[in-house]
Amino acid sequence: MADRVVVLSKRPACVKSVHEIKLTLDVERTPLTSREAPEFRHYFNTIWKELDIHVK
Repeated sequence: MADRVVVLSKRPACVKSVHEIKLTLDVERTPLTSREAPEFRHYFNTIWKELDIHVK
């Protein structure tokens, strides 16, 4: 569990973006409860797109 996610570019790596993760939870923050936070989907989709992974 991270409070910050750093997305790197392809080699040679440089920092593409930094995401400060702020989730609104009424319960203790765990990997499972974090997925229930309203902001989780936005972070997930944004970071996944930035990774620019093309499966062949």
